[in-house]
Amino acid sequence: MATAVIIKHPNSGMIKIGYYGFSWTYLFFGWFVPLFRGELGVAALHMLFSIITLGLWQIIVAFLYNRQYMTRMFMTGWVLTDSEGNNEMAAQRLGVVLPKRGRK
Repeated sequence: MATAVIIKHPNSGMIKIGYYGFSWTYLFFGWFVPLFRGELGVAALHMLFSIITLGLWQIIVAFLYNRQYMTRMFMTGWVLTDSEGNNEMAAQRLGVVLPKRGRK
């Protein structure tokens, strides 16, 4: 099951909720998920692959989609801004390294 984590873009100050783990939403709604999240190119590719594979793509990607989405968010500058425990769990599950905080 997907777990929510708060992410923030430091330049714009915009805040979103990201997810990690299995995506039930993607399993049931498929390529509509990236479409609603504003990833038009990804949605078009996923729709094409779902048609070609007669829906098998949708089952497989349900295990991968949230991780791929969060990776794309991190690559465009988004950072984890949830509680320390949630950030650590998300970083571990997503395979990212959190920056170390200095002592004041």
